Amino acid sequence: MTLPRRHMLTASLGLAPLVLAACAGGDAQPPLQPAPGYGFLTPLRLNVLEVEVLEPPPALNFRIDPPAPLSPLAQALRMGRERLSAVGTTGRARFMVDNATLTRELAQPGGLFSQRTERLTAVIRVRVEVLDNEGRRVGFAEAEARRTATAIDDGEASRARAADQIVRQAMDDLNVEFEFQLRRNLRDWLMTGDPAAPLPAPLQQETLSPTGS
Repeated sequence: MTLPRRHMLTASLGLAPLVLAACAGGDAQPPLQPAPGYGFLTPLRLNVLEVEVLEPPPALNFRIDPPAPLSPLAQALRMGRERLSAVGTTGRARFMVDNATLTRELAQPGGLFSQRTERLTAVIRVRVEVLDNEGRRVGFAEAEARRTATAIDDGEASRARAADQIVRQAMDDLNVEFEFQLRRNLRDWLMTGDPAAPLPAPLQQETLSPTGS
């Protein structure tokens, strides 16, 4: 008798369960979607002269266990570049990634009546600091997202898809939390509303001569 195979990924964030979709058929899965961008979202305009996005050096807090189609670090840096803009005339802001990891560990080794599973954890933490002209920090905001998921190990393609999905979900969480923290902690440096429209050009004046002269 052949037992039916079920392909289901379960994820959790706090107490809220979340189902990650997986496709049947082992490695025969559709191609992954391109990396998400953030430029279509409302820009976060800071009242500073420039915004610097800093790339961190390699470290343990930037560990990524393959297969990992999406890099948590690369996505966090992209969010900083695409969401933050400078619209002021003095001071500067810097965007930093303090933690960006995607780790795996064995959950169940599998056996005759069970499948092998692994536990994935994605953690991304970012920070924005506002500095005055002398380089003193005058404001900052931090945001963090954490996701865990237990996924069936059904081959390299299914493992890659599970990693891709958990990073996308963590970035969705981070993007919301990031904007919330900026609006709460950097509200004095955050410009709201539409940019001011340019003033109309002055009218050209011409002196008219009297009729008949």
